[in-house]
Amino acid sequence: MQPNDQYYTLLGTALSSGQGPDLFLLNGGAQARARMDALTDVTASADGLVGLAEFESPEGAVMALPITIQGFVVYYNKARYEEAGLDPDAPPQTWEELVSVCEAITAAGEVPCFSLGNKEGFAAEFFLSAIAASTLTDEQHSAFAAGDLAWSSPEISEILSLWVETNDMGWYPRGANSTAKFMDEYEQFMRGDAANTIGLLSDVAHWKQFEDFLGAEGLGVYRHPAPDMVSDHPMMPVAGGIGYGVNAASAKADLALELAQTLAAAGPIQTFVNDAGVVPANTMVDTSGLSSPAAGTILGWLDGSSAQMAHANVTAEELAEWHRQSQLLLNGETTVADAAARMDEVQAAAHGG
Repeated sequence: MQPNDQYYTLLGTALSSGQGPDLFLLNGGAQARARMDALTDVTASADGLVGLAEFESPEGAVMALPITIQGFVVYYNKARYEEAGLDPDAPPQTWEELVSVCEAITAAGEVPCFSLGNKEGFAAEFFLSAIAASTLTDEQHSAFAAGDLAWSSPEISEILSLWVETNDMGWYPRGANSTAKFMDEYEQFMRGDAANTIGLLSDVAHWKQFEDFLGAEGLGVYRHPAPDMVSDHPMMPVAGGIGYGVNAASAKADLALELAQTLAAAGPIQTFVNDAGVVPANTMVDTSGLSSPAAGTILGWLDGSSAQMAHANVTAEELAEWHRQSQLLLNGETTVADAAARMDEVQAAAHGG
């Protein structure tokens, strides 16, 4: 086990020296793509799995086997909504409604509207993808991933502006840049010390973990609204979650592949669904036994209300710089224009510009 904020640095160092583990876990998208050269093609073992796009090489080969589907939604504490005079069964569906919700919670004075932990810059990733899911078209998502839609474009710079504006409106607790997202931000939410949090669909900081603290009936869920949404309702960013890849330098590649196949198989993943509450990448897994109202709502959104995950589509270099710029923006140490200009530079360099 390695610290989550050092994992990819340590893994990269090991792989660059021709060593590292025989089998290793990867987040889908930028982090997986940055390590494609170190992985073995596992396309032949990917039948029956979804969420593959985030683990594919530019040539379309599957380089890691996903075990979960990941995404972002907003979870909310119904008791905190009631205390602020809000209907706990009517979460916000538009940006204007979300602003009104946060104004009411802030006015009540008990807790901040959202918990937030951006010590590693992870909260900024979640915010970027949560807003972009509802404001970018599929074509714009693809252009952003390819480096053809700049961070300084109106579509993306508006998200950077919202990051600053929501902080200025007092939505978040003080010291967010000193607060770890995993798990300090979420422990704050589970204690009832914040009304909302942007959480995950699977693995950790998700509906099952929150229900253990707030109760199934005390937890609500909604898709994050945004200004100028491209559809008549918010969208949920979704991508392949975590997966296992085989080290191409491994002397035990066959055995490592067998383990990856076992970890992605329906039997083990069924246990993962039942006990940990993940959204499975294996289509043979039965999710009908999940009794959680929040889980049922989320599963219903997968068909027709899901969108691309913007932060997973950019390069690892852009992610690292966005972590830094997001902290500077929260601290008031840079402007949106300057942050976007710096992100443009990193984007261009990452795409060979």
